[in-house]
Amino acid sequence: MEKKTPLYDTHVKYGGSIVEFGGFLLPVQYETGIKKEHLTVRTECGLFDVSHMGEILVQGPKSLDWLNYVLTNDFTGMKDGRARYSPMCNEQGGTVDDLIVYKRGDDDYFVVVNAANKDKDYGWMKAHEQEGVTVTDVSDQYGQLALQGPKAQTILEKLVPADMIPEGYYTANFHGEIKGIPCIISRTGYTGEDGFEIYMAADKAAEIWEILMEAGKDQGLIPCGLGARDTLRLEAAMPLYGHEMNDEISPKTAGLGFAVKMDKPDFIGKEAMEKAMPLQKRRAGLKAVSRGILREHCEVFDGEEKIGETTSGTFLPYLGGSYALSIIDADKYEVGKTLRVVVRGRSIDAEIVPLPFYKREK
Repeated sequence: MEKKTPLYDTHVKYGGSIVEFGGFLLPVQYETGIKKEHLTVRTECGLFDVSHMGEILVQGPKSLDWLNYVLTNDFTGMKDGRARYSPMCNEQGGTVDDLIVYKRGDDDYFVVVNAANKDKDYGWMKAHEQEGVTVTDVSDQYGQLALQGPKAQTILEKLVPADMIPEGYYTANFHGEIKGIPCIISRTGYTGEDGFEIYMAADKAAEIWEILMEAGKDQGLIPCGLGARDTLRLEAAMPLYGHEMNDEISPKTAGLGFAVKMDKPDFIGKEAMEKAMPLQKRRAGLKAVSRGILREHCEVFDGEEKIGETTSGTFLPYLGGSYALSIIDADKYEVGKTLRVVVRGRSIDAEIVPLPFYKREK
């Protein structure tokens, strides 16, 4: 049976079109439509319910050593209030999930995982739990909202003092509050824009939503659904679990090598990744140069030779064209090369282009 986030009634009130996603009932879009929501986040600001994401605490005197073993990134020297992205791999070098680790204090970490994978991730972590480490699922305690877009800070500044707003990307304030309601305010997001992810007690999520909507009404703030969240992340070439990575695809193949620290003494999946070098497959960005919309899970050809498959693809509203992420043979990668993508039996010419497709101006 599908779960409801603490904001389910709010989405109904605002006219959200509800669908099942990751085991939750969530709005795919509102009456404004995906295109309008997408463009508003790029130019003004959008508000998303991401309460379906999972939250897991990792605590104890061996927490740092354990994180460095279970995850591919390196958390040594990480300061309090910092966040760090990391894949989590299996012994074969495939990706169990990708997640964000926040350091709340010594031996105290707050880990945010993908909704559909929460139970799998928690089970994986518990199965690898070691003495000196306690792993606790606290997902039901939290609501989470994402305030995303160039006007996000202007809106937040109406509600909290400037020194409560984290300045740097991937930093967080664990002692924030909005109108007296305790919040974690994190400068992170999944849209390619500046913005914030705000965590609060689950029973306060709807109240914070209304406070933010009121504060943003003169800045063009609108509610946004899953559809715009997906087109925005694809436009920014951000990976999505189950598409660009899965239990068989390594983070290196998925273009996430920056978060895989091979100089660490050891981590789960390291040996398999070492044996897999040099990479036979790699991520590539594709832009349609003939008519048609690129879609996910379509075969990619170089001439008559099949060299890979698209992993995500659609029409991207801000860029005004059809784009796809793909995984192709590494030796066929060449920016500017034209390939063929077969979509529902029809070939579409697509050019290899640099990633990300979209990058905001600082």
